Amino acid sequence: MSNLSKNSIVTITGGTGSFGVTMVKNLIQKDIAEIRIFSRDENKQDSLRNELKDPRVKFFIGDTRDLNSVEYAIKGSDYVFHAAALKQVPSCEFFPMQAAATNINGSDNVINASYRCGVKGIVCLSTDKAVYPINAMGMTKALMEKVAQSYGRNNSKSDTRISITRYGNVMMSRGSVIPLFINQIVRGEKITVTDMKMTRFMMSLSDSVDLVTHAFTNAESGDLFVKKAPGCTVNTIIEALFEILKKKVEILKIGVRHGEKMAEALLGSEEKTRAFEIKDYFRVPLDSRNLDYQIYFDKGRDLPTFSEAYTSSNTKQLTLEEAIKLISTLPEFNKYMSEIKL
Repeated sequence: MSNLSKNSIVTITGGTGSFGVTMVKNLIQKDIAEIRIFSRDENKQDSLRNELKDPRVKFFIGDTRDLNSVEYAIKGSDYVFHAAALKQVPSCEFFPMQAAATNINGSDNVINASYRCGVKGIVCLSTDKAVYPINAMGMTKALMEKVAQSYGRNNSKSDTRISITRYGNVMMSRGSVIPLFINQIVRGEKITVTDMKMTRFMMSLSDSVDLVTHAFTNAESGDLFVKKAPGCTVNTIIEALFEILKKKVEILKIGVRHGEKMAEALLGSEEKTRAFEIKDYFRVPLDSRNLDYQIYFDKGRDLPTFSEAYTSSNTKQLTLEEAIKLISTLPEFNKYMSEIKL
């Protein structure tokens, strides 16, 4: 992260989550002044404090829904990584207003405070579920993206640079499917499967950090970034785990859960049309037009020919051997396996 200096102060909202912890461990390797962890969970904060034992890491208890607590944590920061969110699809389906309160209103508080406090850059973390959303989690994250883009559009002369990243299924992250399957296999229980043909993007925690780092380093205000990732069926994931763990169990098909898709998309067809490919990344620039559309019609702007959406079904699909290699070499997987009883 070339933008960082020895005087830099970085705040991470949701800093005790899977991404937050990975980013903190990445940042403490750099010569920077301070890393601020903002979250609601004092127990996780205490555990992380005892694990890191780094005086540069400061902990702030608060909730993104509370603007005062957000502003208190962000004031004086140079950069903000906004990862705090409600992410579980089924629970957001049952409590959509809670998802809205955190993912939309809470995000607005973080972005608002970042602009008011003169933050140099803020990266907002989103999800593939925000593309053509069919569930409350995806809908609220899609609106988070719109809020972020509106700040970029309406504050084009601001010194604060805002960008958005989208990523797919992060392997071994809290609440993800691989740890669930591992526990079921190890305990000899039936694996609970929604649909064996369902596909998901496969990204590691280090991939998610790389994506945020890329956005942090290369963004112009309002940009959206996506990292290219392979896809994989649920069937392939299960077969890979059977091979890795040298154990097979029965499979119980429970059907697609509330708000789930058979495939996810990281870019919609409209976005893919406007996207620039930069090696392993897509960059979608902000549509900075104003509300006076007549001036664009007068110039005779042609309608674009839309591209195909970038989905977990039409991206490169992992073979069984590739899935085995990918999962078994994940540091988080090996750490998890060392901590559970086989």
